[in-house]
Amino acid sequence: MQNLSHVIKTIRLSEKATLLVENNNSYVFEVHPKSTKQEIAQAVEAGFGLKVVAVNTLNYAGKARRKRTPQAGFTADWKKAIVKLAPGEKIDLT
Repeated sequence: MQNLSHVIKTIRLSEKATLLVENNNSYVFEVHPKSTKQEIAQAVEAGFGLKVVAVNTLNYAGKARRKRTPQAGFTADWKKAIVKLAPGEKIDLT
């Protein structure tokens, strides 16, 4: 397993992510693009001490960004993981 801080970059807090927490007990993380579902589950269990039931992942391609100079570019590619915890488990976000 890779280092915990290498697998999980940050937790995503948005309206949609908050609804997932309230309705499904699922949390949304931004993770390293090459990490697997098993590595993500192990990182959450080791880092937060919680039981993970399921992990779903989504890959996002970077968007093209236009500038008023010849230096057009792209935003970074990233990966999102939706981690469902066991009933009664909770991550304290405060």
